[in-house]
Amino acid sequence: MDLARIRRDAFAMPMHNPAYPRPPFRFVNREYFIITYETDPDALRAIVPEPLKPENNLVHYEFIRMPDSSGFGDYTESGQVISVRDPQGRLANYTHSMYLDDEGPIAGGREIWGFPKKLARPVLAVDGNDTLLGTLDYGTQRIATGTMGYKHHVLNNEDERRKLADTPNYLLKIIPHVDGTARICELVRFYLRDVTVRGAWSGPAAIELHPHALAPVADLPVRRVVGARHVIADLTLDIGEVAFDYLADASNHGAHRGAALGEAETEIA
Repeated sequence: MDLARIRRDAFAMPMHNPAYPRPPFRFVNREYFIITYETDPDALRAIVPEPLKPENNLVHYEFIRMPDSSGFGDYTESGQVISVRDPQGRLANYTHSMYLDDEGPIAGGREIWGFPKKLARPVLAVDGNDTLLGTLDYGTQRIATGTMGYKHHVLNNEDERRKLADTPNYLLKIIPHVDGTARICELVRFYLRDVTVRGAWSGPAAIELHPHALAPVADLPVRRVVGARHVIADLTLDIGEVAFDYLADASNHGAHRGAALGEAETEIA
């Protein structure tokens, strides 16, 4: 295999048989079950990376079914998303944790965008006749259980589409060097594109989180459930962009941070 071929064809590992194709990725009938709850504000501040800032003390706990995902297949994931304010003053999402059951999107999500994905066993289904049920097991241990009354109240599809399509999403991407230090440490921004919402509902909801050493979702404890949504949508996960480079030299880092914070202050004013 010559140098020209390696430079031309390499994009993921293993080179001769990558675990996933090139992005973007299209999702059809993607099903979200999102429970929003209040948590400890000090715990939020401890895990949200600068220059992002927590917008409030809310966590969005998600169970997501993806039955038709180009390149990735049929899988389910679960995790926590936090409402933040970005350096430009925009309301945004920061993905803190994700657990899923499919190797392709684990590898692709981590390597391309920096999604914080780990292998686990999430499930999203209708329990009995009237309850939307989401569960997450890590190994043999149940670490999350969410329930919602099935389609009690209809939500506006266009409102839900705007939430998905217009909100910037942020990730902390870390790729190690061969010596074990960080080779890449970046704040990545991405958007969901070509979003069509097929249906959206709300209902009474509850969530229970259990402590686990390797899946610490309970480190953002549930104080009070404030709402829940069930949304079915088609969308495209687009490529990302580097919003902030933590490994830039000290002078560039300071200038970048100062400029970013200045932009935020200008927009907010």
